[in-house]
Amino acid sequence: MVHALSAFLDFCYLVWRSVLNEATLDAIDAAIDRFHQERTVFITSGVHAHLSLPRQHVMVHYCKLIELFGAPNGLCSSITKSKHIRAVKEPWRRSNRFNALGQMLITNQCLDKLAAARRWFTEQGMLDRPLLPVGMEAVRVGVEDEEGRAVDDDPATYTVKLASRPGVSIVLFDC
Repeated sequence: MVHALSAFLDFCYLVWRSVLNEATLDAIDAAIDRFHQERTVFITSGVHAHLSLPRQHVMVHYCKLIELFGAPNGLCSSITKSKHIRAVKEPWRRSNRFNALGQMLITNQCLDKLAAARRWFTEQGMLDRPLLPVGMEAVRVGVEDEEGRAVDDDPATYTVKLASRPGVSIVLFDC
């Protein structure tokens, strides 16, 4: 098992290099071959029934991809996983599951536009000061549990109201 992990780490350290030459590509191929030979110990010892993991399979394609596109410079495949969660899984959960692809695309467009707006607001210095004008306050409305306590303390779910005046309450924005 130690030999298998050693071969895998050799592979990882080699592909993380910023500069790769022919000798490095040969060393990557050798590390992959060693890993594939040594990893069978996980099956024979009963640790795992089979070894068919996507991240292990993609290793065989690294040399060809490096030749085509250059050094990955420490790129990690977990980056794509986090992007997949944000771009696919979260919009799927927000959809009603009927023609979900269109809903997911609209959700992603809205999230991109909100991110761009936030970036622009930050560049303009609009987020450097309190967001509410003097005389306005953010209050929670109707999000309580059975005992009357607020369920969520996330300010993004607050409702913005004008300052209190006797008998007057105007809701400006409701999330």
